[in-house]
Amino acid sequence: MANEEVTGTRDEHYDLISVAYHAMHGAWNYDRYIRDAEENGDDELADFFRQIKEEDAQRGERAKQLLAKRLP
Repeated sequence: MANEEVTGTRDEHYDLISVAYHAMHGAWNYDRYIRDAEENGDDELADFFRQIKEEDAQRGERAKQLLAKRLP
């Protein structure tokens, strides 16, 4: 069954909402991982988590932009 039939939301809208949510939620969670790495003195790992946090935040923003263009 198509997502639209279940939720009333067009599949591409649902997909973009899902991508935005998961990317932003991931970016939010990385703060904890950064703190853990910093507490263990692992700057390399903390930098890695900062990098992927930024990538997820950008991905979430891009999904929001694409969704806004497609909403009536």
